[in-house]
Amino acid sequence: MSLDRADIENIARLARLALRDDEVAGYVATLGSILGLVGELDRADTAGIEPMAHPLAGLSQRLRADTVTETDRHALYQQNAPQVEAGLYIVPKVIE
Repeated sequence: MSLDRADIENIARLARLALRDDEVAGYVATLGSILGLVGELDRADTAGIEPMAHPLAGLSQRLRADTVTETDRHALYQQNAPQVEAGLYIVPKVIE
């Protein structure tokens, strides 16, 4: 996939980035080469290759037991809150 100046300007606008005119050309080349590499990886033949659960053969993920290790301190923590209602923290509205 090749990118042009309009694509980079659109990406910058979506990311809320302010790019100077001289920076755009550099990003066209850099992001274009990154997408080219991803395209090459996408074309790699992966038929018959099983997904790996662990990158090292013969090893597995060590998992801990799914047990409760701490007591419920919800009520204790809410004692410090300025406003609590029905077990929820009440915060000031910040969006009009």
